[in-house]
Amino acid sequence: MLEIQVKNELIKIVGKDRYLDQLEEISCYAYDAFVVEALPIAVIFPETTKEVSKILQTASRYKIPVTGRGAGTSLCGASIPIRQGIVLCFSKMDKIIDVNTRDRHIIVQPGVINADVQKALLPFKFFYPPDPGSMNTSTIGGNIAMNAGGPRCLKYGVTMDYILGMEVVLSSGKVIRFGSKNIKDVTGYKLSSLFCGSEGTLGIITEATLKVMPMPETAKTLMVTFDNLDNTANAVTDIIGSGIIPVAMELMDKLTLNAIEDSANLGLDREAEGSLLIEIDGVKEACEKEMNNIIEKVKNNGAVHIQEAKSELEREKLWTARRSAYGVFAKLAPDIVTEDVTVPVSKVPIMIRQIIKIANKYGLKVGVLAHAGDGNMHPMIPANKEDKEEWGKVEAVFSEIFQAAAGLGGTLSGEHGIGLAKAPYLPFVMNKDTIDFMKKIKQAVDPDLILNPGKFV
Repeated sequence: MLEIQVKNELIKIVGKDRYLDQLEEISCYAYDAFVVEALPIAVIFPETTKEVSKILQTASRYKIPVTGRGAGTSLCGASIPIRQGIVLCFSKMDKIIDVNTRDRHIIVQPGVINADVQKALLPFKFFYPPDPGSMNTSTIGGNIAMNAGGPRCLKYGVTMDYILGMEVVLSSGKVIRFGSKNIKDVTGYKLSSLFCGSEGTLGIITEATLKVMPMPETAKTLMVTFDNLDNTANAVTDIIGSGIIPVAMELMDKLTLNAIEDSANLGLDREAEGSLLIEIDGVKEACEKEMNNIIEKVKNNGAVHIQEAKSELEREKLWTARRSAYGVFAKLAPDIVTEDVTVPVSKVPIMIRQIIKIANKYGLKVGVLAHAGDGNMHPMIPANKEDKEEWGKVEAVFSEIFQAAAGLGGTLSGEHGIGLAKAPYLPFVMNKDTIDFMKKIKQAVDPDLILNPGKFV
């Protein structure tokens, strides 16, 4: 527990009801969707930027580590308080401040759920493009901290592409604002690019102004199955190489498809070695032309079955299958590790073969799920971390997968972030001078190193 003087200072800021330090209370904040756990000393629930500022002033004065937390859906351990200290949970800063579709923006607090942003925009026929798989649970603050992506980022881009402005509290407690409500703004350094994806190591986000988009006239969705995983991957490179950019192009292998079917009974083809869920949107006539071109490409690559969604209900059914993949795959073992290495799209077929070859070498099951249109691979390995021998194999598999991706000109993460999971592997894709430069930025902004310490910097 914190010293009584420090505890009393913090309770004075937020009140007793929003300060937790009992084991049965704080244990819920010791983990996220990764496999490492660490107990904080206290969990605090701020409601205003002013409270966050005062909390950080106190933490800075006493050199107490502070870890920001949204919904705890991080897959790389980014929200785990590995150096204990305080967890700042933003579940009470969950207000949508303004919806302004005339100026194409929405202003939100960090605890707003991604799906609630979508619901708020729906009556205006607008949407917010970033759609991580956890969109029904994850918060905008967490999405920004991790620079989250999702299936739609193939066409529309990731979180960074939709930040117009932010309010951030620094480790000192100082509050800075940057950006604006304007779609075009090149005034000064692009600070949103610095804080977005920083995983809470540079500052605490307390408000965000996000760019929103008008909903397209129409959308078409296709589920295509193949009897060969190579053909599935080759179809991806052919489609992208022809100049067609779908909204999403999601690849699932046989193991993943069958895990989904076992759980949801959606009528998926159990015999398929691979599948592609493809969606396009835009003007109706253009969509029809693009869809015909896509169907031609997948047929040329040996597609066995092509199913086009004929209604919104059918479309939702197909997306339910895709979005349930991680959850149902996690049922195969006590623990699951899923990563998100990214390679150039032309290297997708090679990378998929490498992932399967590496896992087979160690005798482990691997499910391959991918935002294949932008080269973002999600290998998923079910295992038991209590079995030290098996867990050692899991770690070895992912080390080799990271090396394989780097060797193909890829990178460690397309959207999950680095956190605890991939910090040791940064030298695979960054030289020492680059890593040292990031550390200098961290030290300049957070000289006492209290913000989410123990992570990739």
